[in-house]
Amino acid sequence: MEKLDAVVVGAGVVGLAVARALALAGREVMVIENHAAIGMETSSRNSEVIHAGLYYPTNSLKAKLCLAGRSTLYDYCEQRRVPHRRCGKLIVEATDSQRPKLDAILAQAHANGCTEVRQISAAEAHEMEPALSCVVALHSPMTGIIDSHALMLAMQGDAENAGAMFAFDSRLISGETVENGIVIRVRAGDGSEIELEAGLLVNCAGLWAPRTARAIEGLDRASIPRAWFAKGNYYSLVGRAPFSHLIYPVPEPGGLGVHLTLDLGGQARFGPDVEWLGEDLDDIPYAVDPARADRFYREIRSYWPDLPEGSLQPAYAGVRPKIVPPENPAADFMLSRHGNPHYLGLYGIESPGLTASLALADHALSLLQARP
Repeated sequence: MEKLDAVVVGAGVVGLAVARALALAGREVMVIENHAAIGMETSSRNSEVIHAGLYYPTNSLKAKLCLAGRSTLYDYCEQRRVPHRRCGKLIVEATDSQRPKLDAILAQAHANGCTEVRQISAAEAHEMEPALSCVVALHSPMTGIIDSHALMLAMQGDAENAGAMFAFDSRLISGETVENGIVIRVRAGDGSEIELEAGLLVNCAGLWAPRTARAIEGLDRASIPRAWFAKGNYYSLVGRAPFSHLIYPVPEPGGLGVHLTLDLGGQARFGPDVEWLGEDLDDIPYAVDPARADRFYREIRSYWPDLPEGSLQPAYAGVRPKIVPPENPAADFMLSRHGNPHYLGLYGIESPGLTASLALADHALSLLQARP
C-alpha cells in the first residue's frame, strides 16, 4: 500500500488553495479530483466576485476570512497576473421600506472592518450609474471581479511547482482511520481501485464533503453536518449593460439577491436566485429553466427599469453547498477534525469561499498544526 504524507480531496478553488499551502509548507501532497479537470463544480459556477466582507456576522469565519482573503487575493492576483478588476459595487434600496435592512448592512459592514463602505444618495448613485433607479444606496469600493479559472490555474501551478501531484477522474469511495493516518480506497475512471494510506486527509469536496466524511469509518459521525443544496440560476444579457459597477439588491434568504455582475470583458449577467433542491442529492440539475426569467425581469427592473423585454437568456447554474435547511439562518464555514488528528473537513464553503480561499487555506494549516 502506497503511503502519502497528505491527500486533499477536491480540486476546486479551496482544495487548490489548501494543496498549494501544504505543498509550500514542505508537505508531500496528492490531490484527488472526481472530475477530469480543476474547478468543475461550485468554483466555476458562481458570480466570480471578490467580496468585501459586508454581510457576515461579526467575528464569524466568513467575516474574518473574507476580509483577510480579499487583501491576500488582490495581492496574489497582482503578483501572479491573474485577470481581475476592483470595480466596486452598489447595494441599492428600491423602496423606503427597505431602509432598515440597508442600515443594518451598513452597520454590519463597519462592525466587520469594512469602514470604506458608505451610504450615498440617489443623486450620487445616479451620477455613478445613470441607468440606475434607487432611493438610496451603499457604495463598496473594495468589491471586484476575477477570472476564477485563471486563479485556479495559478494555484494549481504553484502547488505542482512545489511538488504536489494531481489524480483526476478519481473518487474516494471509502476510508478507515488507522493508528498513523487514514486508509482510503480510490476508484479511477476506468473502474480500477487502489488503496492509499494518508498521514493527513483534508476533505475539500465541496458539495460532497459531508458524504465524503461519512464514507470514512472511525470519524465521529454525530459531528458530521448534513448537506443541503441551494441552486442559483443565472441569466446573461443580450447586448451591453449600461453599468460599470456591480449592482446588488437588498439580500434575500439563502442568497444575496438577483444582482448584476460583469465579467472582465464587460458582459453582464444576472443572478443567482435561490432554488432549494433538498439534501443529499446524487445528481445536480444544472439546466436553467427559461420560465424563471419572469421573476428575473421583475427583480432587475426594481433597480434597472429600462431593462429591455426579451434581453435575458438562460446562462448557467451553480449550487451552494449548504449545511443547514432553508428555514435556518445561514451557517458559518465549518472546519472540523471530528476528533481525529489525521483529518480535517471543510463544510458549507459557499460564498465568500472564492474570496476567502487563500485565507481559508492558511486557517486550515493553523488547525492542522494544533491538537484536535
